[in-house]
Amino acid sequence: MATGGLFDGVLAAGPVAELVSDRAWVQAMLDFEAALAAASAASGVIPAEAATAIEKCCRAEIYDIAALGADAVRIGNPAGPLVRALTARVEPAAAAYVHLGATSQDVIDTAAMLLSARALAALRTDLHVCATRLAQLAEEHAGTATVGRSLLQQALPVTFGLTAAGWLGGVIAALDRIDLVRRERLAVQFGGAVGTLAALRGNGIPVLSELARRLELAEPSLAWHTERSRIAEVAGVLGQTCGAVAKIARDITLLAQTEIAEVREQGPPGSGGSSTMPHKQNPVAAVLAAGSAAQGPGLVADLLAAGGHEHQRAAGAWHAEWRPLTELLRSAGSAVHWLRVCLERLQVDPVRMRDNLESTGGLLVVENVAIELVSVAGGAVGRQEATDVVAACCLRASSGDLAELLAADSTIGKFLNRNRIEELLDPASYLGSAAEFVRRALRDWQSRL
Repeated sequence: MATGGLFDGVLAAGPVAELVSDRAWVQAMLDFEAALAAASAASGVIPAEAATAIEKCCRAEIYDIAALGADAVRIGNPAGPLVRALTARVEPAAAAYVHLGATSQDVIDTAAMLLSARALAALRTDLHVCATRLAQLAEEHAGTATVGRSLLQQALPVTFGLTAAGWLGGVIAALDRIDLVRRERLAVQFGGAVGTLAALRGNGIPVLSELARRLELAEPSLAWHTERSRIAEVAGVLGQTCGAVAKIARDITLLAQTEIAEVREQGPPGSGGSSTMPHKQNPVAAVLAAGSAAQGPGLVADLLAAGGHEHQRAAGAWHAEWRPLTELLRSAGSAVHWLRVCLERLQVDPVRMRDNLESTGGLLVVENVAIELVSVAGGAVGRQEATDVVAACCLRASSGDLAELLAADSTIGKFLNRNRIEELLDPASYLGSAAEFVRRALRDWQSRL
């Protein structure tokens, strides 16, 4: 867990934060330079000895990151000072071959792709653990009836397994998209000053191909200096992931409310407490997952807003991407980390769920009575009439037993007796295809394993 800043333990939690740190950025830029030298040597552009000498100096720990940042103002990016520092460290015979054919944007864009690949891999690991836990909850509680809610009010019965399956669906969708972006859209950037690789005198394409192979990034058809769909897609998948996390975290915080109390986080001693209220037991991991995920949409918007790059190299739009991309990777990583912690701590209370189902005395499932009435009446009672007579009984339910009121109604009582009405008011009798939907979701997840 990152601990470099006051809020990092909360909003920069998990493994991704370190993978997008300043040192990680510098190392990724140096990885580009090392791979460029090796690719150039393999393509016969520079001597192999020069490539070896350059690679030896491509270690972030031997560079002063603060000094690089301070020097970045001279040309407007940190790649220039890094290349200068690298050149100064390389033995004189190899110095002339450092950064050959490349431009600063090649270095930073490729570094951004490398960091994205590494961060998405770590994020995916945590997300996969979340999916596994959600599948377990879905299977375990496939038959656990609970209140379904719409517009924050009780609606119809569902199962907690169906709820967990719905959460799982969002996580699976995020995993699928992450895999697609990692496989197809994270590409090396190598185009030189204006995307022509003119400085390599006809050797540009072989070097590009070898560079992509060595860095394990996709080889683009051409330079994408001002065609920023790759950055947009990274932003999109991170935003989608934050959305999936936010949905689950928000549901859990609502279900953990004192008045509902259907789930709770059982963390280590001291977790979820309050600075002033000794009785509090907050679902703190869900809260932090929601807080981290909430950073995502604004950062996605920043990256999309920066997508209009002019001509062959942009003046400012490219620079506007660096910080929000880093922050978005960090925030999404933190969100998924806290979701994993939350789900590992999560405890489900089926008894409380049943109590909440019964708290309205059967009102939750009166639709079942109306549907049965239409079915058994054989056309004597239409759907609207059935709905109206049942609704009229519901309005009087506070002053009496609902099943008794329904059975006493002249229209309903003609076709349904008290015992049948009580059966229809059992929430477990009105779960529709919930169990099959859970099975389908679990098969979908198993097919990916």
